[in-house]
Amino acid sequence: MELAHSENSDGISESLVEHLSTVAHRCRQLGKPLKIEEEAFCCGLLHDLGKLGKPFQERLQGKRRRVNHWSFGAHKAIDSLKRNGAASAIAINGHHTGLEVISAPFLKKLYETEKLVQSLEKQGQTLSRVEPETATKWLQSVGFDLPKVDESILPYSQVLGSKHPAAEMANLRMLYSVLVDSDFLETEAHFQGSKQGRYKRPARPELDPEKAHALLAKHLNLCRKNTVAPKSVVSMRDDLMQACLEASEQQPGLFTLTAPTGCGKTLSMLAFALKHAREHSLRRIVLVIPFLSIIEQTAAIYREIFQSKFAPDYLLEHHSLVTGSATDTDDENREAESRIAYQAKLQAENWDAPIIITTNIQFFESLFSNRPGACRKLHRLANSVILFDEVQTFPTNLAIPTLATLSQLATRFDSTIVFATATQPAFPHMDKEVRKIGGHGWRPKEIVPEKLHLFERAKRVEVQWPLPEETRDWGDLAEELADEERVLCVVNLKRHAIDLLEELSTRAGQEGLFHLSTNMCPRHRTRVLEEVRQRLARPDALCRLVATQCIEAGVDVDFPVAYRAMGPLESIAQVAGRCNRNGRLRQGRVRVFIPTDEAYPQGGGYAQAAQQTKNLLGSEGSLDIDDPKLFQRYFKTLYNLQDFQKEDKVIPSILDRNFVETAKHYRWIKGETISVVTPYDQRLYEELLAEAQERGISSTWRKKAHPLAVSLYRDSQGQRGLEGYLEPVPLFGGEHESAEAFSDEWFFLIDEEGDLYDSKLFGLVGTSDRFWIA
Repeated sequence: MELAHSENSDGISESLVEHLSTVAHRCRQLGKPLKIEEEAFCCGLLHDLGKLGKPFQERLQGKRRRVNHWSFGAHKAIDSLKRNGAASAIAINGHHTGLEVISAPFLKKLYETEKLVQSLEKQGQTLSRVEPETATKWLQSVGFDLPKVDESILPYSQVLGSKHPAAEMANLRMLYSVLVDSDFLETEAHFQGSKQGRYKRPARPELDPEKAHALLAKHLNLCRKNTVAPKSVVSMRDDLMQACLEASEQQPGLFTLTAPTGCGKTLSMLAFALKHAREHSLRRIVLVIPFLSIIEQTAAIYREIFQSKFAPDYLLEHHSLVTGSATDTDDENREAESRIAYQAKLQAENWDAPIIITTNIQFFESLFSNRPGACRKLHRLANSVILFDEVQTFPTNLAIPTLATLSQLATRFDSTIVFATATQPAFPHMDKEVRKIGGHGWRPKEIVPEKLHLFERAKRVEVQWPLPEETRDWGDLAEELADEERVLCVVNLKRHAIDLLEELSTRAGQEGLFHLSTNMCPRHRTRVLEEVRQRLARPDALCRLVATQCIEAGVDVDFPVAYRAMGPLESIAQVAGRCNRNGRLRQGRVRVFIPTDEAYPQGGGYAQAAQQTKNLLGSEGSLDIDDPKLFQRYFKTLYNLQDFQKEDKVIPSILDRNFVETAKHYRWIKGETISVVTPYDQRLYEELLAEAQERGISSTWRKKAHPLAVSLYRDSQGQRGLEGYLEPVPLFGGEHESAEAFSDEWFFLIDEEGDLYDSKLFGLVGTSDRFWIA
């Protein structure tokens, strides 16, 4: 009997017949919502056919190493399915090693086995194969018949001549996702099984939009009853909610939700998604958010709404605070984790939950990945409502491939995409470029009708703009801020924040003076925000906060006065959203200034965006940040396609339909980072240190360490001032002499003198502006 897998812990092997059968049927099940069930079934049936060969069977016996058992299945897909076998062949060939490329030469190499054998031999691998006729007879002898594939997700004509490469790559990733998830699940079923039978993951709840919407309505009624917001704000929130409910009846597709800060976008989006899912029988809701701080508070709201009537696995959070696959934890640590936490890790592997909250990085870098672990969740996006919050944070250099791929999700896989923000980017301006690589373009429908005039009704601040040559040094600015009892000042760089804080503390003392930047660990920032909110709630308390851009989106604070260094227009609008946020004053005051030391963060087009704001100001004299049409003009000029694509490597990789290069260059944050555990909380720091030395790193350890971690770019400039003070965290417990036994991503800050991390005001000191919280 030919085997697919060695013995599990109960001494039971798995036959090749059983493995191919279970994977094929799982592929058909997962492929049905994507309308590719027969092609997916063939993919599953052929994916491990190379295990039929003698070399692989000898490998299971320990007689061989480095046997390639996957490429023969790719060969057989072309041999059996002919021109409709291209997609299956590419997916099968990459189901262990990753997707490579869509091209006729690549498929020819897979089909001409002698050339494939020679290529693998150069890599030190042996191809496990049998004669194609022998494989066909074996399949028939065990009762397997390949169904007819009349139409492929990737017709051979597209392999020969590509018209819309982003769409073709998205299609292939979805088939690949179905295959690799099915293979992971059925392999797990064998190795986690016992003499009683194969392991079965617990049944997951399905989305119940009607019941969930009723719970949301109950929560909204309670919020309305307890609100202290003025009637004008309550009225705007009600109108936005009604607009979302009415728009939910429209057919699935592309939408924007453009509404001012403080109008309740978070819950209005959820209401749209639930009713839209009910109207059109959609399977799940995915909420994608740029910042961990917003994710944590949004997840808390969602849990408050749903936890009374739904099980904990109804909502899945997937981000760096909870990541780590279920296979990266040793048995001892796994047993120590709660059942709920372990099941959440399983869910995170393939997003098997009705409601998912995740980050931009996790979502998009998976969507453009070529690796099986990252791609296995993608098939869950079909027939879903996918909500993107704060879309003004999208990197412009990634906009065209991102929009093209999302448009394909909506058009081919029946998903609904919603882009929400107060400052909507002019992405429809890119429609022509998106069509070139995606085929469907980008023409979303706006959810909020103009007749509501939300931005006019939400006007809560007066913005004072500087003259073109009017600059301010930190000393003069500090004098002005010292005259304000409650004031927020947002600057562009962390060194600017430190310079201003020093000037301000000299003039006004440190009573009521606060700082917020990514040089501070999350726990430090959280405590600062808690104290800031407490002071703002007391009418007689001083509160002066100097911050970087980390406060600009999703942070709920309400100052009567705000200052903002000249920067991108959307950033200035975000700071205005932290001023008179709840409309308690007749009018708040926002002052924009140009620092004498005018400098901006590197990369991401930040400096260009700031210059565009200055250009608009110079031509118009004053800017109305409550006018959505202003942002259309601003973004259209900013998105000069020749500029931000000139040096980008993502689109050329997509034009080549090269999955490896696309995944390599599609990065939401440029530059690798390291995580530095700081002694902000000395007790937790020592606990983490002892645990790492004893047991090494686990996903549980990373989650505990995150509140004390500051992320830094991995380069000499990014670690300036910390040489000799970073100690790598052990990967394993006990003593290890090898350098490979230590993490190259996690480090402890060794701060014996207590002068590297200032727990009162500054956070991590002696650092550069290349630092970034990832």
